[in-house]
Amino acid sequence: MLYFIKMSQKLLKLNNRFLAVLTILFVLGSATVMYWLEPETFGMWFNALWYVMTTVTTVGYGDFFPKTVPGKLYAMLLYLFGIGLLSLVIGKIIDAFGTIKKRKEAGKLKYYGNGHVILIGWSRRAQSAMEELLHADPALEVVVIDELERSPVDRERVYFVSGDPSAESTLETAGLTRARSAIVFSDRSIDNAALADGKSLLIASSLERLAPHIHTTVEIVLEQHIQNFRHVQVNEFVLSHEAVSRLAARSALHAGSVSIFTQLLSSKVGEDVYEVGTRPEWKTYGDAFQGLLQLGATLIADGSDMTINRRLAEPLPAEARLFIICDGPTYERIRAVT
Repeated sequence: MLYFIKMSQKLLKLNNRFLAVLTILFVLGSATVMYWLEPETFGMWFNALWYVMTTVTTVGYGDFFPKTVPGKLYAMLLYLFGIGLLSLVIGKIIDAFGTIKKRKEAGKLKYYGNGHVILIGWSRRAQSAMEELLHADPALEVVVIDELERSPVDRERVYFVSGDPSAESTLETAGLTRARSAIVFSDRSIDNAALADGKSLLIASSLERLAPHIHTTVEIVLEQHIQNFRHVQVNEFVLSHEAVSRLAARSALHAGSVSIFTQLLSSKVGEDVYEVGTRPEWKTYGDAFQGLLQLGATLIADGSDMTINRRLAEPLPAEARLFIICDGPTYERIRAVT
């Protein structure tokens, strides 16, 4: 008994890959031995393999079994070592799945997808952004980066990476170079607004250095810091305090206007903003405006230029990025013809 205990302890310490190879060789070798000992009983090598597998997995169908003394002796060897060896392998596989789950919750697993959106800095604002992204695109996956020890969210299509968001290793783990875009949220745990923007600037610098091709949006606390972020070629900025203040002012000056902005900011209610392609018959902005209007949408901008409706006679550039306001079904119809 002491011998078997020591042997089991040694097997437990074996490398998982080596143990898997050892198990496969043992099963195949045992099938070969059983067929060699009793070729008439098994008929062909595969039947011997079938017998060995049903034996070591304790299924025991009984359709094949050894009939000679040497065959029965080797079967006893299978009972003693084969069953234990395979049980050990199965146990290690279960442990491996448990380890993977723990590493995923701890944010230590590398993300291998592509076309995802990265959210940096977990907060209620990041959670709202995550919910909006998942609702807007049912196929989109989101990767959250934060220095938390465990994942703050348990949702399908959401992955967590723990670490310093400005570190190259952390961003590589999140699949930055394969991402569609990244959003950096200001760290509200930092009371000093200048220091909070400084941290965001450091993260944005890492993003632009490692993946200048992805679209980067950064939340900024102080508007005067925008020029510093433009130096690192950040694509867009969100002024957190100013945005709320301006919405409140709009509500005071124009009652009911906030609900319009709410619709445009969320894909869950009302109308939304979408980007559409051009059509060959649209020669001017006026052609595009009228064509989209007939389809049920309103053309509002070419990229960030919202003055095009006062320049309807101007030629429509081939590289135009047309933004419209409509509902989801209308957008799907338009996308099918543009």
